[in-house]
Amino acid sequence: MQQSSRLAIYALIELASNPDSQISAAEIGAKYRVSAHHLAKVLMTLGRAGLVQSVRGVGGGYTFTGNAKRLNLDEIISLFQDTTTSCKLADPSEATDEEWVLFDVSNEINDIARSTYSSITIQTLLKQVERRQSAKSRAKENAPEAGDLPVT
Repeated sequence: MQQSSRLAIYALIELASNPDSQISAAEIGAKYRVSAHHLAKVLMTLGRAGLVQSVRGVGGGYTFTGNAKRLNLDEIISLFQDTTTSCKLADPSEATDEEWVLFDVSNEINDIARSTYSSITIQTLLKQVERRQSAKSRAKENAPEAGDLPVT
């Protein structure tokens, strides 16, 4: 997965988890340790696709306008990279058997990846983030504090 696709998914998770807030590219970029400038370009693409809306000015930012329950990862990734299985051999008429075998295997892997990405929505990722945060919180509550005597 290319970086732009990953950034788009991070931004959409962030915006979808805060549906009533406007969040700036700088805030999202700081959280995920990426350039706000690069993230702004990604958000522009998401805006053209109707998945986010931007509000300019003081207090402005981005809001999620997509449907988290329906928007899947394959749809997002397809905005930023070619996910087709069209023939990418330099000259198919001159390709060797080895090149065709590697091409076929690559296509098979691509089909499996696309099928998996198509089955995962933004809502699915939000639930996984929530589960992970709950598990971390429970682990923190159950962790022994400094000064506690070990139980023997």
